[in-house]
Amino acid sequence: MRFEAIVVGVSAGGWQALHRILPGLPATFPTPMLIVQHMAPSSDDYLARSLNDFCALTVKEADEKEIIRQGYIYTAPANYHLLVEQNRTFSLSTRATVNYTRPSIDVLFETAADTYGSHLIGIVLTGASHDGSRGLLEIKKAGGLTIVQDPRTAEAPFMPQSAIDMVPVDYILPLDGIIPFLAALVSTRTLK
Repeated sequence: MRFEAIVVGVSAGGWQALHRILPGLPATFPTPMLIVQHMAPSSDDYLARSLNDFCALTVKEADEKEIIRQGYIYTAPANYHLLVEQNRTFSLSTRATVNYTRPSIDVLFETAADTYGSHLIGIVLTGASHDGSRGLLEIKKAGGLTIVQDPRTAEAPFMPQSAIDMVPVDYILPLDGIIPFLAALVSTRTLK
């Protein structure tokens, strides 16, 4: 099975979690990763710039109509929903908040599931809301692979626990186990 994209949702505790795991991705990691981190509407692109300083892959904020490219990590801009279009480009939306937030994890996950189907990996990390649970369920229904951070390793366990409660998750992994698992999965391209 070839995975075309990875979507990640993270909220409270996300800054630390992302800075802890993403530097572990090798420069040769081909699968694009799309991240929604809940943040204040007035935030700038500091998250992407900071991660870019520590990662072997290029990390940047997604732009409207940008083509999703292999070997990149994209973050949602503050105060915009990040959507994946059928032609594998991004669109940004200022429509109403979803789960009291914009960007919403569910919006990214649902549009990515519609686009990539069974060739998508969805990951829910630390957070203090239920955002991402409904979207992860859509990924599962589309035949994608679902991963949730073990709530015992999360700074804020509510969001991963909510996903586990709603979705028959494929893998529940400790934070430090997620990147080695992805690297092995992408390199073999098959599940054992």
